[in-house]
Amino acid sequence: MINEKNIPSSQEETARQQSFIQLAKALTEQKIKTLGRPLTYCLTTFGCQMNEKQSEAVAGIMDEIGYVRQENEEADVVIYNTCTVRENANLKVYGRLGHLHSLKDKNPDMKIILFGCMMQEAHVVEKIKKTYSFVNLVFGTHNIFKFAELFYEMLLSDMQLIDIWEGTDQIVEDLPTERNYTFKSGVNIMFGCNNFCSYCIVPYVRGRERSRKPEAIIKEIKNLVADGVSEVMLLGQNVNSYGKTLETPVTFAQLLTMLEDIEGLRRIRFMTSHPKDLSDELIEVMAKSKKICHHLHLPLQSGSSRILKEMNRRYDKEKYLNLVENIRTAIPDISLTTDIIVGFPGETEEDFQETLDVVRQAGYDTAFTFIYSKRTGTPAAAKEDQVPEDVVKDRFNRLLTLVQEQGRIRSSRFEGTVQEVLVEEESKEKGIFTGRTQYNLLVHFPADESLLGTYVKVKLEECKGFYYLGSLSE
Repeated sequence: MINEKNIPSSQEETARQQSFIQLAKALTEQKIKTLGRPLTYCLTTFGCQMNEKQSEAVAGIMDEIGYVRQENEEADVVIYNTCTVRENANLKVYGRLGHLHSLKDKNPDMKIILFGCMMQEAHVVEKIKKTYSFVNLVFGTHNIFKFAELFYEMLLSDMQLIDIWEGTDQIVEDLPTERNYTFKSGVNIMFGCNNFCSYCIVPYVRGRERSRKPEAIIKEIKNLVADGVSEVMLLGQNVNSYGKTLETPVTFAQLLTMLEDIEGLRRIRFMTSHPKDLSDELIEVMAKSKKICHHLHLPLQSGSSRILKEMNRRYDKEKYLNLVENIRTAIPDISLTTDIIVGFPGETEEDFQETLDVVRQAGYDTAFTFIYSKRTGTPAAAKEDQVPEDVVKDRFNRLLTLVQEQGRIRSSRFEGTVQEVLVEEESKEKGIFTGRTQYNLLVHFPADESLLGTYVKVKLEECKGFYYLGSLSE
């Protein structure tokens, strides 16, 4: 069933879910004694950093219940956090479910859980019920805070459990979480989206905008810093519209100013910024800040004013380029990245040339390029003037070539300089570690495990396009 529900206060709901964690933990401990081995789970995340953050919450609850995480899908519980922004993401899930079915045939006690954006689409839920009846639990994006309760109900039932909400205006705080890194973390500052770009399914599956209170965000970040985190990524579908739904409105720039004062917090990143809402106030705060990284992800989507209007983006080519100029004037060393869609319905060669023109003028360090994906339920999907596949592929390849050429030139401006890098992880090559500069540039350099989570000076010796090879600087 798909129902719209309201929930109790955040504190009441947190306490309620903690009780379900304890109930599920008791059942788990009994089963561990019976089997004589630990119980395991495998959690796979599709999609964006918002999904990654939600997966951390699910992992935190699974850990508290008593399950041990593993990478192999031959686990007692397999969980998919799904994405539906592009059709390929849906197809990946369906493909992997086929594999899970064969694993469950060998181990009937295996539990399979699907949640996230894809599950908010009614036709998907119907397909899961009819074709993938072996899936044990299905829930969406609005009631993730109920995971402990749903998990407990699933353990007690042999029936497929489906709990999808159409929306909620509530935010539940202080649930368990298991961070992927000890030294950096994503922090949700808002949920949902009010923009309704004509190609995008997000507002339909994530709901309308809801901002967290500044006090809750500050409290979470202070707790993270006390636990060893020095870099945070503020997350929202459109962070620039943060605070509009609060009883006492707060701008995103004002929130950043508050976070600047948190002692021990060294770096602040954020995404994603919608160009229509990026204010002069935000640019000024970024320019003055000692903690906000000089990297801005500013999705273009198309360089054609006509197509931008069809996309319902609410800015045009001229406004976008003026915004880029204002940003570069205030923050000359800024690293700009973007998203671009090729093949939106009705796109002509002239429209495409406008996109190439913006790429040349804007000077992106990198661009994430996508072929338009028709999403059922969006206005663009109903358009009759879909661009032929061969034309789209040709344009995509030409765009990719330009993006790579421009990105290599733009990124190489740091060649030979010494930059501060947060050491994040060891690469596949033993002894080579990976980190990022404040400009979000990836750097590979020889180091050792003792430097993980620390800031080091690295000489950027050779630009390889979208990453650097470097060495530790004395």
